[in-house]
Amino acid sequence: MTAMTGRATTPAVLVLEDGRTFRGSAYGAVGETFGEAVFSTGMSGYQETLTDPSYHRQVVVMTAPHVGNTGVNDEDPESSRIQVSGYVVRDPARVPSNHRSRRSLDDELVRYGVVGISGVDTRALTRHLRERGAMRVGIFSGDAAHADEAALLERVRTSPEMAGADLAEQVSTDAAYVVPAIGAKRFTVAALDLGIKGMTPHRMAERGIEVHVLPATATLEEVNAVAPDGVFFSNGPGDPATATHQIELLRAVLDQGTPFFGICFGNQLFGRALGFGTYKLKYGHRGINQPVQDRTTGKVEITAHNHGFAVDAPLDAVSDTPYGRAEVSHVCLNDDVVEGLRLLDRPAFSVQYHPEAAAGPHDSAYLFDRFVTLMETKSA
Repeated sequence: MTAMTGRATTPAVLVLEDGRTFRGSAYGAVGETFGEAVFSTGMSGYQETLTDPSYHRQVVVMTAPHVGNTGVNDEDPESSRIQVSGYVVRDPARVPSNHRSRRSLDDELVRYGVVGISGVDTRALTRHLRERGAMRVGIFSGDAAHADEAALLERVRTSPEMAGADLAEQVSTDAAYVVPAIGAKRFTVAALDLGIKGMTPHRMAERGIEVHVLPATATLEEVNAVAPDGVFFSNGPGDPATATHQIELLRAVLDQGTPFFGICFGNQLFGRALGFGTYKLKYGHRGINQPVQDRTTGKVEITAHNHGFAVDAPLDAVSDTPYGRAEVSHVCLNDDVVEGLRLLDRPAFSVQYHPEAAAGPHDSAYLFDRFVTLMETKSA
């Protein structure tokens, strides 16, 4: 009997904060976990999803029914560990099959102590979250699954909420490090790590950028000590309304006129720095198949998303900000959510999604080139 088979016979229960429960079998570590229940619509790329720091303190429900088919390799992680708080799948692969596979997904979840559940009707669960919205959840397996459901529900309801959560510093690097340019060095960028994915500085390095990745607590003096040609704010978890230090840092960067590029959480902080508000989406955007229009060109791109908050900015008007005029540059074609901002009078822009394409389509790679163009123009 394999470890997977043994865990597959261990009972597990998922309890949502509105009282709905789903029963299944243990997947990954046996025990209990809490977080925000969200769903991801990607048909592939589960390893990149699991290791994305933006998923910190979230329990991810996979809408694709079969998960774990290609196992786990040592090339695709986006950070040093699995980041999700819990994992929910319908039909886990019994035996992985891929020439790059080194371990099974089930064993990798056990390695990092990630409690999951399998055998769940993930379609019903996803529809429930779409109707009721993302909410707190607990997964309990082994002995914990036999506890009284009313008691388990009470524990879920007393667990922390995502709104108001300050999480970026929990997943940021402890010390600065450098990702060298590939080939001839053209520019230097100071990248604030709010939960950065490994592929992001690599995409910049491919364009001749030396990337100095700095902790989320970095000061303006530490940023300027790098002598950057541009400043980058990464993706990350939590409520952007709590990121007071990072917003003030970004305002100082804009005051200096240093070219700026932000993605995901960085987009939300850019919006707040400009004076816009942010709000929590009902169930967020998570997956690698989200249609977005770049309003500066009219082109539509299929993009990778992972966000539960969005910027509240007017879609069809130019806004006055302390840093000049600003406009919405990108919009989600599913629901008209703001997916990008740009300043018209200073070299700064951002997008809400993940142009590094790990996992995901490569439609948005041009955004790194757009950042390069800003730095070229500034240095000319």
